Amino acid sequence: MPISSRGHEFDVAIVGGGPAGLAAGMYLARFLHSVIVVDAGDARAKLIPKSHNCPGFPDGVGGSELLGRLKAQAQRYGAGVVDGRVAGGKKRDGTFVLTTTFGTIRARRVVLATGIVDKAPAIEGLEEAVAAGTVRLCPVCDAYEAVGKRIGVVGPEHLALKEALFLKEYSGQVTLLANYPEDISDAARGMASAGGIEIWDTVEDLVARATGFGVVMADGAPMRELDVVYPAMGSDVRSELAIALGAECDAQGYVLVSRHLETSTAGLYAIGDVAEGLNQIAVAFGHAATAATHIHNALQSRPES
Repeated sequence: MPISSRGHEFDVAIVGGGPAGLAAGMYLARFLHSVIVVDAGDARAKLIPKSHNCPGFPDGVGGSELLGRLKAQAQRYGAGVVDGRVAGGKKRDGTFVLTTTFGTIRARRVVLATGIVDKAPAIEGLEEAVAAGTVRLCPVCDAYEAVGKRIGVVGPEHLALKEALFLKEYSGQVTLLANYPEDISDAARGMASAGGIEIWDTVEDLVARATGFGVVMADGAPMRELDVVYPAMGSDVRSELAIALGAECDAQGYVLVSRHLETSTAGLYAIGDVAEGLNQIAVAFGHAATAATHIHNALQSRPES
């Protein structure tokens, strides 16, 4: 692993090797700071088969390819990117002490880019379906790729209905999927009907196919077909380390931050999906630039910019 001139001590430690964490590492390295990025290898971006809304890639870019490019760029300027996990941490005498799978590291500032984990239905072959684009996790990212397709949305009604209404702008065939009629309230049914959204409320199973899904109905009706399924089930926020370090979070677990992305714990920053906002790669880059510049100025005792 890369070691600074002070051993396991760094100006900045970044937890998370997704787009936000790697971009922050690149910025801070170019600001001539010693920086280490601890990468657990579970970035949400890895799930992207090909992103077509990432600026600068008109033909699209796969998540793994993008992460590889970002890692190489950060390393080119001197950031250390290390495979491992942070098991815990504390702040002592103004210095952050992080316990990792490869030892203890100390840093003057810490950036959390730990992200979120999408909740998804128990579909056999889910990973392969995500890779094939028949299960999609982000309508803001890729609804364009679902234009005109038969779309199913699954999840709690308050989340699923909102997503279905968004997707209705892209396709005339958007359906809410439920196991039982009581899963969807009369009020939600009325809103769905007004929005031109169909409801299938006796779904027994989703059978993955090469180009979509067969929908098995519990009432014995013939199998129905969908091209794409969007889970709208929320996510789990990876804010455990933030909480351990004293940072305040909202009711959903998102880390609360200032306009400079600093948390309620001085010197601790949260960027990307772990801080509430629009979960987009472009937003992650903006967060990285904002937090890194604020950290640089703070370490140099310069006025805020």
